[in-house]
Amino acid sequence: MHRARSTIHAAAARLPVTRGSSLARRALSVSATPKDPSATQALLALSNEYLLPVYARPDFVLSHGKGSYVFDTAGNRYLDFSAGIAVNALGHADAGVVQTIAEQAGKLLHTSNVYHNEWAPRLAELLVTLTQRDGGLGFAPGTTSGGGAKVFFTNSGTEANEGALKIARKVGKDRAAEGTSKTRIVCFENAFHGRSFGSLSVTPNPKYQAPFAPLLPGVDVGHLNDVEAIEGLIGEETCAVIVEPIQGEGGVNTANEEWLRALRRRCDAVGAVLIFDEIQCGLYRSGKLWTHSALPVECHPDVVTMAKPLANGYPIGAVLLRDSVAATMTAGTHGTTFGGSPLACAVGHHVLSRLADSGMTAQINATSLYLGERLDELPKRFPKILEASVRGRGLIRGLGFLDTNHPGSVVEQARARGVFLLTAGKNVLRILPSLNVAREDVDTAMEVIAASLHAGCMAESEL
Repeated sequence: MHRARSTIHAAAARLPVTRGSSLARRALSVSATPKDPSATQALLALSNEYLLPVYARPDFVLSHGKGSYVFDTAGNRYLDFSAGIAVNALGHADAGVVQTIAEQAGKLLHTSNVYHNEWAPRLAELLVTLTQRDGGLGFAPGTTSGGGAKVFFTNSGTEANEGALKIARKVGKDRAAEGTSKTRIVCFENAFHGRSFGSLSVTPNPKYQAPFAPLLPGVDVGHLNDVEAIEGLIGEETCAVIVEPIQGEGGVNTANEEWLRALRRRCDAVGAVLIFDEIQCGLYRSGKLWTHSALPVECHPDVVTMAKPLANGYPIGAVLLRDSVAATMTAGTHGTTFGGSPLACAVGHHVLSRLADSGMTAQINATSLYLGERLDELPKRFPKILEASVRGRGLIRGLGFLDTNHPGSVVEQARARGVFLLTAGKNVLRILPSLNVAREDVDTAMEVIAASLHAGCMAESEL
């Protein structure tokens, strides 16, 4: 029975949808809420009883996955166009990742940072040399000299941002003139940098901040791409400026080259550390190693933070920083128990090596181009629902809606048709497939989005 339901689920996802067609009506008739077996209900009850209720999850339980697909305990199959919130770069149950975990787990899981392990320096070297090869952090593409940057490993993106902010504060104290203070931090509206106190303090969204105020003092909030405001925003007391080159959670908003150039220039003028949070948009999701790899060195940061796809779901984050900034950190100034473990770094080295392969990057960019072409069709088909331009680039894309109630409805409709999507900001549908997603899966997702736009928005917009 579950197999039959899964077949219907997949068939509905593949239906081409045209306005008013019988095929569209057939797609919309598929049940969105198949009954769960008792085992699923028992697991849901267990979650309700013992897990802190900070997540609003749909009523099914995922059991396994393969490639761009995941399956629930009721036998339903879903095309994952959220990739674990931009984490599963190589999809689910990747054979190489599985083998790497098994081999390293059989050797050495954890040592703490009291001792060296063989994989942390190898992954650090790979991050630095790839940045030199592809461009970023002040290196022009094709740089071959060694050194010039350092890496600190963490367990998550939030911890990476916390580390970057701490380092910038220390640099600020080093650079401050005698008798002056250089401790203020600049962030930007619609940013999302994490949920710990420091990273939450630079995530200026009342929904996240208000329940936990007061937060870190000395934070100034600016507007993305507002060049004229930069001089007044960033001053002699500023020690750090943190920004996402493409804001993910905040709405898939892209920082433009002119603004980033002005930001870099102002940070240099006042001695502030410029931090790029590339936790969601970095590591080839934009088509390059870093989103800023495509930009001139005059737009580059002093520090890059990363996490999500680095080990394809095994927890790891990292801070990559120029030597000029790293020089402030000495033994005992920062630390972590689990960060940089041999297991996490072995998996990270495997994943990053594969993503950096020329064949893989060519595939990512070809798929990105095709996804962009398919997405560009949607605003033309639904001009009363969608903004005219598609947001983002590469495989981090967003559809802006004219009605803020519509994105959530489309996510629910798409999930009922077997495709996972995400919202972002107040009015955006966020699209984050695995980086090795197949072209035919892009077609499936676009057809389901079109069907979901009809189902969730057509009546209200009077199409």
